Amino acid sequence: MDFLRLSPSAARIILLRFGRVVCAAWLIAGGVFQVASAQALDSDSAPAVIATDRPAVTDSSAVVPDKVFQAENGLLDTGNQARRTLDFPETLIRVGIGPSTELRFTAPDYYQDYVTPVGLRSGFGDLALGVKQQLPSPFGFEVAAVLSLSLPTGAAAISSHGYDPSFQLPWSHPLSSNWTAAGMLSVYAPTQNGSHSVVGETTFLVDRQLTKDWDAFTEYAGDFPQAGGPRHLLHFGTAYKITRQQQLDLHVGVGLSAAAVDHFIGIGYSFRFRMGRR
Repeated sequence: MDFLRLSPSAARIILLRFGRVVCAAWLIAGGVFQVASAQALDSDSAPAVIATDRPAVTDSSAVVPDKVFQAENGLLDTGNQARRTLDFPETLIRVGIGPSTELRFTAPDYYQDYVTPVGLRSGFGDLALGVKQQLPSPFGFEVAAVLSLSLPTGAAAISSHGYDPSFQLPWSHPLSSNWTAAGMLSVYAPTQNGSHSVVGETTFLVDRQLTKDWDAFTEYAGDFPQAGGPRHLLHFGTAYKITRQQQLDLHVGVGLSAAAVDHFIGIGYSFRFRMGRR
């Protein structure tokens, strides 16, 4: 595959960026960890073990439990055609409002050296609001539906300047006690040059539970825009639950087509707590 043919210089660049991402993200995670730890819960009020939408492109097929607040955060370093873009905090807030429904708030990301039609720019992107609904589970498949709308709140050079809807249908199915298959079908309608275009996306991943608290996955993700070439990605990641309610993750990906980014590396920290007692 393409990622196996990286030159030694490209490999060194990836390792250097990986080191910078890890150092910066650990500083961020350390501060957030202290805040989350202050929300210490007794065993009677603690929600189920955390399940996140990150770091895979494929969303989790489960919603967060009722009256649970969950925050997923990260930092991503993307390299493309000798340019480097950094974006953070990748914050997704998920709040359970029933046994099968959650509300979602995607905070604006800050982009450093984002590639735009007018050159490299830095600033905040758009925010998004959404809802996720658990669906019936046919033939042992767990399925959910996510409907979101991004709002044009970002910087002038980075915002889409439109109200952009999206729809995702994540699913998963256990293959054995340690192996799980999952994927997602998505449709996005981003604003480009003042009008909406359509982008279809499909993903597929296989996840391996390495230990009780540690898992790893391999994922394919493909974007198919209305105009322009397809963007194929190969993605690897791992997540470790440092407690039942907190998770660290690490992921790396490479582009497999000309329209895709060259490579990316990211790290994240997520936590959840129950809002009040049962």
